[in-house]
Amino acid sequence: MKKTILFSAVFLGSLIFAQKKAPIVGGDRDVHGCIGSAGYTYSQLRNDCIKTFSQKIKLKEVNSDQSYASMTAVIFNKNMKKAEIFIPDGMAKSIILDKEGKENLWKSGTHIKDSYVLVPYKKGYQIKKNDVVIYQ
Repeated sequence: MKKTILFSAVFLGSLIFAQKKAPIVGGDRDVHGCIGSAGYTYSQLRNDCIKTFSQKIKLKEVNSDQSYASMTAVIFNKNMKKAEIFIPDGMAKSIILDKEGKENLWKSGTHIKDSYVLVPYKKGYQIKKNDVVIYQ
């Protein structure tokens, strides 16, 4: 009888311990409340969680060193004076680019270590990092 009670206590204790360790589905919200495992990323321009792969403007990585090519998205604000690109650079998940003059050219600010530029290319866009095309 004592063995049965002891075995039951150990079994129930292990179940309780296992329940505390199990991750909660959708429990990976970032500081903005976006669920990364569901494909959501925070957009600074939209001030909301978005799915980058569902955006209208998507660009493919050029000359990837990996066995796969990654994609990125481009989002513009309503007056087209700012563009947001989703390229992790240090701690940033996305980078805001500002339109230069009247040209269709958007550049990153000086607070970012690398220089990013978004320019029209054929029927889409190109993203250059330090004057090298990385997405188009």
